[in-house]
Amino acid sequence: MARVLVIGLDPAKIQGWDPEPVQAAVARGQARFDDYGIQADLCLVALDENPEETIVEALTRNDYICVVIGGGIRKHEPLLEFFEKVVNLVRQHAPDAAIAFNSSPEDSADAALRWLR
Repeated sequence: MARVLVIGLDPAKIQGWDPEPVQAAVARGQARFDDYGIQADLCLVALDENPEETIVEALTRNDYICVVIGGGIRKHEPLLEFFEKVVNLVRQHAPDAAIAFNSSPEDSADAALRWLR
């Protein structure tokens, strides 16, 4: 069975906004993996809690055929350097995994499917 890792920012750990809508979208997105019969692990990180270590631990926990990097990491310009680190961590610790990008937490399965077909 194909196994996918989704890496994103933990909405509960971002100051100044309501995490509930994003948490609900993440849950809907994870449910879509189940609909496709794809095993998907979630790695949500907080920027002030050693996110690189958390990501390496997740990447080395299982063999992944694809790693989806969320828009919260990619789209916010001040996080460009962190985004680069995430891409390089994936290349280093899961070199055989495809790298995919979602446009929202709800379409992570679609992003992975582009590489699983």
